[in-house]
Amino acid sequence: MTALADDRAARTFLGHPRGLFVLFFAETWERFSYYGMRAILVFYLTKHFLFGEDKAYLLYGAYTSLVYITPVIGGALADRWLGARRAVLFGGALIAIGHLTIALVEGPRGAQGGFLQGFYLALAFIVVGTGFLKANVSTIVGQLYPRDDIRRDPAYSIFYMGINVGGAVGPIVVGLLGELWGWGWGFGAAGVGMLAGLVNFVLFQPALGAAGLPPSPQALRARGSIGLSTETTIYAAAIGGVVLIYALIQYQDLVGWLLVAFAAATVAFVLWRAVATLERDARNRILAALFLCALNPLFWGLNEQGGSSLNVFTDQRVDRHLFGFEVPASQFQSLNSIFIIVFAPAFAALWTWLGRRRLEPSTPAKFGIGLALTGLSFLVLVWGAASGNALTPAIYIVLLNLVMTWGELALSPVGLSAMTRLSTLNMAGLMMGVWFLSTAAGEYLAGLIASLTGGAGTGADQILTVYGRIGWLGIAAGAAVVALSPFVRRLMHLDTIGRDDVAHGLDGERTLAEPQAPGYPIAGERPA
Repeated sequence: MTALADDRAARTFLGHPRGLFVLFFAETWERFSYYGMRAILVFYLTKHFLFGEDKAYLLYGAYTSLVYITPVIGGALADRWLGARRAVLFGGALIAIGHLTIALVEGPRGAQGGFLQGFYLALAFIVVGTGFLKANVSTIVGQLYPRDDIRRDPAYSIFYMGINVGGAVGPIVVGLLGELWGWGWGFGAAGVGMLAGLVNFVLFQPALGAAGLPPSPQALRARGSIGLSTETTIYAAAIGGVVLIYALIQYQDLVGWLLVAFAAATVAFVLWRAVATLERDARNRILAALFLCALNPLFWGLNEQGGSSLNVFTDQRVDRHLFGFEVPASQFQSLNSIFIIVFAPAFAALWTWLGRRRLEPSTPAKFGIGLALTGLSFLVLVWGAASGNALTPAIYIVLLNLVMTWGELALSPVGLSAMTRLSTLNMAGLMMGVWFLSTAAGEYLAGLIASLTGGAGTGADQILTVYGRIGWLGIAAGAAVVALSPFVRRLMHLDTIGRDDVAHGLDGERTLAEPQAPGYPIAGERPA
């Protein structure tokens, strides 16, 4: 790294490395594209391709679960060969291709055949692209800080704000264009947003310093038996993965079984590495991280009703008239992100304030609080919703999103921070992938829950009964996790974190806080 690049990487803004804000804006545009598409995807399936609601929910769940399965592979490839930066750039390009393909193959209303197959292919590009991008952006954030830096949780809250700037603007822009102008305009805007994110990332990379670079450029350039470099082989295999996902996404039940098998194999691999290669404290941290990941499916199974059943509930059963204008249902998708933008700084400041006074809840306790609040959000809607054929006042959808946002802020950014904090350096991408794999299970569960609320003849009372049951389930699970949190916290060994890697020589790992040794390829990475 040159002296100029080193100077850029060392600069701070608001007490954080400037690289954090490069990642903030890159993720803003990526989330603009993802959440914009999410806001209209179920409507596109039901109003353009004329799918039934239950079928649309299952496809939505299969697609979103695949989006969160692939980061396991993308994270592992970045850890071993690509480095997080190359993975982010390649993944973003695939995502942009996917969104723009949907815009170009829209076809007439009700037409399927080649138009529907083109749509499935576009989803496959987005799925594989997200696999390379999603986990690795979050991993780079962690590499900007020493593992024992108290700024890590606040940094991830700031980063989470960037996610939700895009999450707020995306549904507004893409939703209005899609619902009022035409579906192709909406999906095209999502593609343009992803391209904007890539341009931002390329232009301001120097602020990242050494974070996210390949662990061994020599290994990446090495040619295999077929004459292709390792890097080119990875990209070619990814295109093959697009074809595989294109086939899988059309069979939602198969995706569920694939998810179970892949999750079992991944957890077994992580446990093997933890037991066979790590010292006791590091091993226990991995076990604590897996416990946190195990809570993710329930949280996202509830939270992701927002993009599926709650989206349709808002469209069909909520009074959306405001000043004589009927607000498109997709616009309510921006509420969660808007509330995160408003409250994320407050949560970041709260954790820092409590941490300095040794009063901050532990990470597992925050997870329990997040689950309980998410469950409570559904009860808010159930208590305020109208029964029969009457329309529910829109204020209750607003309040649901407010309480759900508080739950999300207590769990999701804290979970991102915990994965990089608790994992060893050469497992950071893998553990971030496991985090997103557990999110994938939640996305698939969300589709199953949503399917209970859909279908012909489903009344408002039946839908609210489902929401009431999952609401109480979330509260009960949250209380149980809070009760278990002291035990899980002991597994985290916070008193030695950031020091024991070097003290015990864990597979040659080094912390980012250490000085660079002559001949060591990249700070914070293992030699080849």
